[in-house]
Amino acid sequence: MALAQLVQEVFANQGLLHNSSESFRPREGQTQMAAAISERIEAGGALVVEAGTGVGKTFAYLVPALLSGKRVMISTATKTLQDQLFDRDLPGLTRLLGLPVRMALLKGRGSYVCVHRLERAMQGVPGSDPRQSVALSKISSWAQRTRTGDLAELSALDENSGLVPLITSTRDNCLGASCPKASDCHVNLARREAMNADVVVVNHHLFFADLNVRESGMAELLPSAQVIVFDEAHQLNDIGVQFLGRQLSTSQLWELARDALACGHQWARGAATWSDLSSELDHAIDHLRAVFLPPSKGLSSKVVAASRVSWTGVAPEGVAHGLWCSALEQLLHQLKTLHQAIQVFLELAPDFVRLHERLEQCIDNVQLFINPAPTEKVRWVDVGPQVRLIESPLDVAQVFQDHLLKDPESSRTLIFTSATLGDDDALTWFTVPCGLQHAQVLRVPSPFDYAVQSKLYVPLDLPAPSDPMHAQQLALKVLAWARILKGRTLVLTTTLRAVQQIAQVLKQHSSALDGLEVLAQGTGSRNELLQRFRGEPFEHVPQVALGRILVASASFWEGVDIPGKALQLVVIDKLPFPPPSDPLVRARSQRLEADGRNAFQHYFLPEATVALKQGAGRLIRSISDRGALVIGDVRLQNMSYGRRMLKALEPMQAVRKSQELETWLEELASSD
Repeated sequence: MALAQLVQEVFANQGLLHNSSESFRPREGQTQMAAAISERIEAGGALVVEAGTGVGKTFAYLVPALLSGKRVMISTATKTLQDQLFDRDLPGLTRLLGLPVRMALLKGRGSYVCVHRLERAMQGVPGSDPRQSVALSKISSWAQRTRTGDLAELSALDENSGLVPLITSTRDNCLGASCPKASDCHVNLARREAMNADVVVVNHHLFFADLNVRESGMAELLPSAQVIVFDEAHQLNDIGVQFLGRQLSTSQLWELARDALACGHQWARGAATWSDLSSELDHAIDHLRAVFLPPSKGLSSKVVAASRVSWTGVAPEGVAHGLWCSALEQLLHQLKTLHQAIQVFLELAPDFVRLHERLEQCIDNVQLFINPAPTEKVRWVDVGPQVRLIESPLDVAQVFQDHLLKDPESSRTLIFTSATLGDDDALTWFTVPCGLQHAQVLRVPSPFDYAVQSKLYVPLDLPAPSDPMHAQQLALKVLAWARILKGRTLVLTTTLRAVQQIAQVLKQHSSALDGLEVLAQGTGSRNELLQRFRGEPFEHVPQVALGRILVASASFWEGVDIPGKALQLVVIDKLPFPPPSDPLVRARSQRLEADGRNAFQHYFLPEATVALKQGAGRLIRSISDRGALVIGDVRLQNMSYGRRMLKALEPMQAVRKSQELETWLEELASSD
């Protein structure tokens, strides 16, 4: 029986899925997507599918991929979705289909405990404290029991904990085959299982990291994968440019200095002045970091305000040429000094050999950044808790052409899918930067009845987005709307500054909140804030608020899934145009202008429209959800491009007056 027919029977009314689950209902869009994937698997080639919220895209690609009998690789944007696929979706579906499928989960090495580095950490490092020792003891106890070594099993260990770098390896510090614990290595075990599996679940970060350094095991996996699915594909280009270039970070350098000190004390104590060598390298790193200290140090305030600092000349913007060259030359000198010092100890331990290699890589990178950037690359500095020097391509098109699309006779199937991939029928926002202009494109609409389930309101009495009073006036409106709903309100902003402004205004009117709690990004982890917003207990803290307003930016625009009555109002403060001062944005705009195309029409507008669709998609998450979307930007109604953006949104019923919105919110509140 042909694959398409097998798949059709699984999704049909009274089919396998329908008969196995009372909640399953055949969906035309899901069946259409599964059929298109089946045909593409049989013919080979690339298929790009934009599947609206509620289509059920996960099963739509899993069923034909599994039934094809081919070797499958699935790449996701997040480790959370990786775990969901591997722990829930794949096991349940393979049991239902009766398929004896071998499955494997492969993450980056930073997700696995390194037995060798854990043992070294347990031996103690200078400055360790008792609390760290207790935590390490608990991790060590778990490490003796775990089979996978996946740190996700340690629910109490925060992924941002300072312990994680001590107990995991990186490409820089891994000893490879020379490691005394190589036979117990969880990374090697995960790779061996992946090589022997029929279905491997990876993530985009791992995929691109390997294309850049050919180190993670993907080099062996990729040629053997006959079907490759990229879920959450809208993140591919942004993730790709992070990994396909060259980077040098202060955290990488600090870790190198710390490892040199620990290695020297363990294997060659007294043979060299390890403390001095490490300290001098630390000073050079601090000197580089000090270039971006506040203006009181005599530097441009423009440097401090930006998280990404443009770097089109010899030095980053706002930094004096001499100061910058001095910092890099001092760093280069200390790296070379340490490199020379350890050369005589290479035969003592494999740790010294790896340190030697890491130092050579860092020296190469510093020398790269001392010279001007090539014209086909973009260079910038990320400034935050650490400083990262970055040089990257403008998109991933060439890499995809070279590694996935170069053989037109290949029978391999590539599936790219997400809920949001563009604002036109050709999905050019996604396909062009990924080099997929010749791929088959399918757009599957959401099965939800947005005209019945939701309202869209643009308050025309708000100040223009550039007005300093915009955030305050919007916050007062949010206060009134949230009181009607008793919370259930998510405010998405385009900047962290707006988060602070809106949250501050709401809290200043605490007497009018009627017991509502205001949650703001930055006052807790993303998971904690979402858990508290849903009204779930967090770390045994009782939830006493009558309702909640969550004000957030950045990562909250996507990946937030709160179905039901916990979220019934989404407010977006402004149209999310990319900042023109961002180095990548500027470089991409300049490339379009050089090609004779209008950067606003071909870049800024599609970027903003896709981001707006992502934010709006937080509202309706199930067939029974109801709610309202408010976009606090009058340009959506007053500017000609607003029509294009409105057309790209789901067909919500527009309301023109604030009273109509409030009546709808009162109806939602009374339906409890």
